[in-house]
Amino acid sequence: MAAIKYQYFSTFVFLLLPLFLQFYSGNTLSYFILQSLGKSELQLKFYSESCPKAEEIIKEQVTKLYNKHGNTAVSWVRNLFHDCIVEACDASLLLETANGIESEKTSKRSFGMRNFKYVNTIKEAVETACPSTVSCADIIALSARDGIRMLGGPHIEMRTGRRDSKRSYAKETEVFIPNHNDSMSSVLSRFQSIGIDVEGTVALLGAHSVGRVHCVNIVDRLYPNVDPTLDPDYAEYLKTRCPYADPNPQEVLYARNDRETPMILDNIYYKNIMGHKGLLLVDQQLVSDPTTSTFVEKMAADNGYYHDQFSKAILLLSENNPLTGEGGEIRKDCRFVNGS
Repeated sequence: MAAIKYQYFSTFVFLLLPLFLQFYSGNTLSYFILQSLGKSELQLKFYSESCPKAEEIIKEQVTKLYNKHGNTAVSWVRNLFHDCIVEACDASLLLETANGIESEKTSKRSFGMRNFKYVNTIKEAVETACPSTVSCADIIALSARDGIRMLGGPHIEMRTGRRDSKRSYAKETEVFIPNHNDSMSSVLSRFQSIGIDVEGTVALLGAHSVGRVHCVNIVDRLYPNVDPTLDPDYAEYLKTRCPYADPNPQEVLYARNDRETPMILDNIYYKNIMGHKGLLLVDQQLVSDPTTSTFVEKMAADNGYYHDQFSKAILLLSENNPLTGEGGEIRKDCRFVNGS
């Protein structure tokens, strides 16, 4: 019955599309369509009957892991971004290379990602309580929500009901995931294609407030010549962290995104980049591009405003084109399609 209702609703939206085109344009129309279709089946407390303690179990595991391995909280936020911006929020990111599937983890865009094994720790705890009920896609979303809180960020109410993809999008990752040295117009365009506007994009990049960056992604700004947009003293500090022009990707060579509050999701990031102390080229472009610089200034001045905009953007990201209803499956093991 639910599938029939959804089919009628989708047909209704399609028939009214020409009318909406008269009143909406650009991102507003895209956002309306996304809201009306796949997102319509997501809901708060989706597991309230099928697995009442699901969100509590996930939060408990996220907290335990954070207390043992603080960097897991950063990984959960990055997982959400990498999973949701590539096609859909469907846990395709977590699939291993096996049985004809090429893992998205092998992509250059996934360089530096870690702690995937702990997603399975969370999944196992949920499976023990409610077998074959809670999707890996929802675990990605809810662990990110709870990880954000662990990092001092805002509490975000997330809807659930996502299902898991049966395929990977390894070949598409470099198209969907912006690179750290892409132009600002390219980065903005990519986010706008999933309904996140300029303000939201600036807020999402504030996630660079936490974690670290491998020297592989920094050295182009240091060697052979220092990027003139870098603060000279900061550049010298970065050279102590990244002393080689051609660092070994396998070695642990990195610099923190934020030296003052490296594990707190706050607006110090924006203050740093206004002082020309951003690690990545995309960080500096946020300040130098007039399209984004105004929002950088506002977020640098008001941490509450930054958190509000970050919450809105995370919600939009987390609900990008989800599989719902009868789509996909509920994986028993997040690493493999069922039956493989």
